[in-house]
Amino acid sequence: MEEIDIDEDEFGFSRNYFLAKESGKSGKSSFSMRAGSSYGFGVLMYGFGSKKTLIEDFASTALTEYNVIVVNGYLQSVNLKQVAIAMAEVVWDQLKMQPRGLHKGQQPFNTRSMDDLIAFLDGPHTEENECLVCLVIHNIDGPGLRDSDTQHLLARIAACSHVRIVASIDHVNAPLLWDKKMVHVQFNWWWHHVPTFAPYKIEGIFHPLILAHGGTSQTVKTASIVLQSLTPNAQSVFKVLAQHQLSHPDEEGMPIDTLFTSCRERFLVSSQVTLNSHLTEFKDHELVKIRRHSDGQDCLYIPLSKDALEKLVAEINQ
Repeated sequence: MEEIDIDEDEFGFSRNYFLAKESGKSGKSSFSMRAGSSYGFGVLMYGFGSKKTLIEDFASTALTEYNVIVVNGYLQSVNLKQVAIAMAEVVWDQLKMQPRGLHKGQQPFNTRSMDDLIAFLDGPHTEENECLVCLVIHNIDGPGLRDSDTQHLLARIAACSHVRIVASIDHVNAPLLWDKKMVHVQFNWWWHHVPTFAPYKIEGIFHPLILAHGGTSQTVKTASIVLQSLTPNAQSVFKVLAQHQLSHPDEEGMPIDTLFTSCRERFLVSSQVTLNSHLTEFKDHELVKIRRHSDGQDCLYIPLSKDALEKLVAEINQ
């Protein structure tokens, strides 16, 4: 497995690609996401090669005025409801900052059903400033998003007035996921051919996930690569759990409340919500599992042998 080092050539390709597009005369290539109407288009990138670096570089340079939420569709499972909640909270924060102050008090989507969240994201614009959140989806055709119900929910989200979407596909049959309404009305795709020919360094790690299989050296290397793709704070939270597991080898796991207390004392998290977001990443990557303790508590454990975990902690410390 190759290390997740982003080559300068890949960054250079992505920057030069979009610079070239900006100098062209395409009507949509200006990426005017601030169009006054709610009939925005979605950008769909396709072509051979990983588009992860390309899209992330584009988001970090061209979408700096917008709140961006990234979904890694190449993971085996994606919590779409959590994504919708995060998007709604971002838009709510933007609306609260409007000069007229019309959006104060309790959030209008406290029930947090998908219908309520989508209805809020499709709310009316304000005259003072358009409130948008950009949803970036790596591999919208990935295994965690591929079923029909999820695709229809994504299409409904993409059609919301406060939402713009940038996504990539890799599977040759990906267009079969959508009907005409989804393609031309809800997603309103602008198809963009970007054959990067870049290796699928990160996406390939998760097909299949092999933390609990193979030899110790391969397992540690895989886990290390996964951790490198997470934020430093997430890595620190994982380290707290790992050190507890090594120090208490006879216990069934670390209670979630205990982990929260330990992380809060170290100023790694400020709330249970923050910890839960890290735990969701760990579970999605199969770095951490949950099992019921004999006293009824839910406990967290890392599905690695003692030797493998010690080597992994040593790599985190480097």
